[in-house]
Amino acid sequence: MKIVMAIIKPFKLEEVRDALTGIGVHGLTVTEVKGYGRQKGHTEIYRGAEYAVSFLPKLKIEVAVAADLTSSVIDAIAAAARTGQIGDGKIFVVPLEKAVRIRTGETDVDAL
Repeated sequence: MKIVMAIIKPFKLEEVRDALTGIGVHGLTVTEVKGYGRQKGHTEIYRGAEYAVSFLPKLKIEVAVAADLTSSVIDAIAAAARTGQIGDGKIFVVPLEKAVRIRTGETDVDAL
């Protein structure tokens, strides 16, 4: 099992969710986060004053999947989240040692 974490632009959430549902992934966790990468933020003008925005708003999506679905989940997220512009985000994959569904006691892949 793996956890696929993706940092994406907020307006791409519905497209990513639809893409994941389309390949049979029905559960995900979304967290509002802030950060920066190579773009290192940007400057904005508010009421005539210019100020630096160091951390940009992003969404972090976490999906627990069976190991054999990992590449299709990565492909679906990348295709749905891509705009071609700087700041499209990143995808990280980490191993998942154990999963337990609290309600039923199912474990591992059955719990996903």
